[in-house]
Amino acid sequence: MSLRIGKINLESPVILAPMAGVTNVAFRTLCREQERALTGTVSGLYVCEMVTARALVERNEKTIHMTTFAPDEDPRSLQLYTVDPEYTYKAAKMIVDENLADHIDMNFGCPMPKVTRRGGGAALPYKRRLFGQIVDAAVRATEGTDIPVTVKMRIGIDDEHRTHLDAGRIAVDMGAQAVALHGRTAAQRYSGDADWTEIARLKEHLAESGVPVLGNGDIFKATDASDMMAQSGCDGVVVGRGCLGRPWLFAELSAQLRGEPIPEEPTLGEVTRIIYRHAELLASHDGEHHACRDIRKHMGWYLRGFPVGGEVRAQLARVESLAHLKEMLEPWADSTAKANDADGARGRQGSPAKVALPDGWLDDPEDDTVPVGAEIENSGG
Repeated sequence: MSLRIGKINLESPVILAPMAGVTNVAFRTLCREQERALTGTVSGLYVCEMVTARALVERNEKTIHMTTFAPDEDPRSLQLYTVDPEYTYKAAKMIVDENLADHIDMNFGCPMPKVTRRGGGAALPYKRRLFGQIVDAAVRATEGTDIPVTVKMRIGIDDEHRTHLDAGRIAVDMGAQAVALHGRTAAQRYSGDADWTEIARLKEHLAESGVPVLGNGDIFKATDASDMMAQSGCDGVVVGRGCLGRPWLFAELSAQLRGEPIPEEPTLGEVTRIIYRHAELLASHDGEHHACRDIRKHMGWYLRGFPVGGEVRAQLARVESLAHLKEMLEPWADSTAKANDADGARGRQGSPAKVALPDGWLDDPEDDTVPVGAEIENSGG
């Protein structure tokens, strides 16, 4: 089972969703290494952390660093957060002119209050004209290249303000080569269950266009991907929280969708080696000090369901060096224990909440005024 996005051909219709502070070059490399080791190939698409269009254009040092790709990463996929057609065009043109990436995804799905209260992320598709202008700007900047532009979004702001059908049609009309839908509203954040029936509605709505529709939400184990595709008719799946502490999930998903045997879940001993490899890759990208601080947040995800006591988990969450990490993991190096409930929901679920929006945001969906102060340095969604 394959997926074609513009001129990019993927052997597997499985895509890593951008997640702030997670999907940097180290984690993407680890996921690809796991897929290759377990299946013999790298078949899906691994998207980098979301970067802000304006920060990229202004060559913010942190933002430029976030666009780092591994030498063998192909295709290179970059996601932009943007609220302004002008900076969208400039950022996409910069990506083209400086050969920064092979694929541009655009984030209109972030539900975080710091983003939506300024009119960005999942709030923006409500402004249909502005949304269309932004997608059009990216497509115009990549015209004449092999770089496809895609869009990721949510069902809408809340149940009273659903935008995905209109936004999907606008994105396709403006030249987007694929549309991904997270089956929740911004008000839901990550609570409850993703509504795969809305992914099916979007697929049916865009059927005549021939543009792929990708589904996102609640992909936690191999069969979830095949179930979502069977139930919704979507052309591929986008995986976010399900891979936290499970970089081998992509090997399982791609094997399932290709009808091949699903690799076995790793033992605790194998997971300790994966944790250390993750830390090594982070150190290569950001230096050892930052890597050890960064790997701490992954420990709970990696060790979920394993028989490792709370005191050890607490110590691992304070690791100071690679040598310290190796020493801490050594007692479990040969453990053959398997995790319980390894494929359950991961990450913060949160609770539904009223979406923070700029004053008067819902008054006129045709207003194409660029929201003031909506640019952020980086975020996830």
